[in-house]
Amino acid sequence: MDYAARRRGQGGLFEGLYKVIMRRNSVYVTFVIAGAFLGERAIDYGVKSLWEYNNVGKRYEDIPVLGQRQSEE
Repeated sequence: MDYAARRRGQGGLFEGLYKVIMRRNSVYVTFVIAGAFLGERAIDYGVKSLWEYNNVGKRYEDIPVLGQRQSEE
């Protein structure tokens, strides 16, 4: 039995992805756009969390005197 005959029945990871996602252009484009959107949201959340962790006590929100107005009582 040659390699091609054995390979035909198994299918690999890339063949499965091709059959599910990349066979139709509309599904592929939707997958790429959704992946870009979700990836951007994940990167944004991670960078913002890292920035806040590294700058605790140095941010405008952390200084109690700034941004507070005296009451008019």
